[in-house]
Amino acid sequence: MMAVAFTREDIEISTRAADHFTRLYYTTYDSPTRVEDLPKFYRPTSSLTWNGNPCQGSEGVKKLIHDMPSTRHEVQSYDCHPIPGTQPPSLLVFVSGNVSHGKSSATKLTSTRSIDDQPRVFSQTFVLVPDPVAPVAKVGEVAKYYIDADAMRFVG
Repeated sequence: MMAVAFTREDIEISTRAADHFTRLYYTTYDSPTRVEDLPKFYRPTSSLTWNGNPCQGSEGVKKLIHDMPSTRHEVQSYDCHPIPGTQPPSLLVFVSGNVSHGKSSATKLTSTRSIDDQPRVFSQTFVLVPDPVAPVAKVGEVAKYYIDADAMRFVG
């Protein structure tokens, strides 16, 4: 199999797509409507591993975040690598930053020390795949993507 050489434009478009995705994803994640809106980034076949806990598809994501307290993400950095094989290419996106979880009335603390609003370092890796049902992107335009795989882990 012959390796695909990406052009500088391919890399720039992929980087713009990752930047756009990262901003939109974490803004949605931190919004009051996240239970309804965040699952739209996934498909029924998508897989998610959230700090070692596996979930399947958009419904699994919805169940996972339903009981979570509110969040506030601060992305420190991200990196993007196009994956050869499709045009536009699938993307491997690495994100790191801090996340704070707010108070949740459903959470009962068993100690006097609360972790609410204490920032935690996280690392998250996404495989983004071009969305086949989205309108075809024109040359130089960022394609629409969905999350095929997602792995999030608290680092600290």
